[in-house]
Amino acid sequence: MKISAAVKRAALVACAIAWVAVLAQARFAQPLAEYQARRTALRMHLDAPLVLWGYTSKQDPSELAIFFQEPNFYYLSGHNEPDAALMILPDAPAGKTWNGPHEILYLPTRNLQQEKWEGAKLGPDDAGAAAKAGFEVVKNADKFAADLQAAEKVWSAVYTVLPPKDRGGKVEEAGYPHFTRANEWIKATVPNATIKDGAPAIFAMRQVKSPGEFALLQKAIDLSVDAHIDAMKTMKPGLFEYQIAARMKMVHEWGGVAREAYAPIVGTGLNSTVLHYDVLDQQIQDGDVVVIDVGGEYGGYAADITRTLPANGKFTARQREIYDIVLGAQNATLAAVKPGAKINGGTENLNTISRNYINTHGKDLEGQPLGKYYIHGVSHHLGLDVHDPGATDRPLEAGMVITIEPGIYIPEEKIGVRIEDDVLVTDTGYKILSERAPRTAEDVEAVMASGGGTAR
Repeated sequence: MKISAAVKRAALVACAIAWVAVLAQARFAQPLAEYQARRTALRMHLDAPLVLWGYTSKQDPSELAIFFQEPNFYYLSGHNEPDAALMILPDAPAGKTWNGPHEILYLPTRNLQQEKWEGAKLGPDDAGAAAKAGFEVVKNADKFAADLQAAEKVWSAVYTVLPPKDRGGKVEEAGYPHFTRANEWIKATVPNATIKDGAPAIFAMRQVKSPGEFALLQKAIDLSVDAHIDAMKTMKPGLFEYQIAARMKMVHEWGGVAREAYAPIVGTGLNSTVLHYDVLDQQIQDGDVVVIDVGGEYGGYAADITRTLPANGKFTARQREIYDIVLGAQNATLAAVKPGAKINGGTENLNTISRNYINTHGKDLEGQPLGKYYIHGVSHHLGLDVHDPGATDRPLEAGMVITIEPGIYIPEEKIGVRIEDDVLVTDTGYKILSERAPRTAEDVEAVMASGGGTAR
């Protein structure tokens, strides 16, 4: 089930036209034509129906919970209310007939009493529901099982997003077992159907961004850069890690960010060497370096930016040495970003380039190469998820958005350095979408000096 380049280009052109009038409203859902084009592109390459569920309203009943949609479902539907499902049906196979619609959105019956507390929802019986949702047909959720059973008489298989597996092949779905339960429902509803994984085709589409997606990503990135610059101007010894994170979240929310793209990482001293440190309870000390990996989410799309700051506004000689090596590795990797390059796979992939640079520049306290202190990959795709899905050995294409984020983490020296930027792959190379965030040690120190928050 592959998506042809011609279909993708046609969908991108249609989306670009639709987006001209609404870029200023980028916090909100994209035009219905955007989602329709995605479903059309996917349907043209299906040989069986695809069914998909959004998240339910029962996943977190806490009064503190805010509903956010399952990313694959949102990517294909734009529907951001709970308890919905969809089915996309291809043309019937040879010798068979399908007289039903090719795309159906299933919605629960409206609960008018509950809506007094939570606000109005789109219901299957609302006038103009299909037009409002941008689907060919909208039906009550209680029709879903019967429709799938009818489809089974025409197609012997069903696509869905299967539960993820770990490297040993065991199903390993963390948290709410959304895909596991959906898979169980399909098996119970159409026990004779073959269940196929539709994730690779959806993930491949998600890797190449439309103009509308660029607008949302850029807004998330711009607000995240604003927050990082504020952190540079605020940073000083004596503050706590959580205080830096709190100011950054304030900048995000003031600009329209709905939530953080991931748990904020602000690590001082030894904590700077912990990759996903999120406790944020340590006081920042004079002489520390502080790794700040914080990004906001706007319109469902995530930013992912990291900067490393000297707590007192000036890097020590050793901190500056490690910083410049990481920056050099980032620049060497950026220079290789272009269509056809790979994050992983082959010999000269981005990971190899960054690792070779770090291994050939600088030494640890025992005179050994620094490569053993570089303990993660250099890049991942970015989009609706901060680690957007899809094969990392797929050659890069214009329109993909990735991170470039080398790092060195030396616990015995309490020095961790990571520099991470969000990068668009262009026809001829790349564009750093987060380029406003200072990257060189000199520029970081200059911005910190301009803020007045740092003790000099």
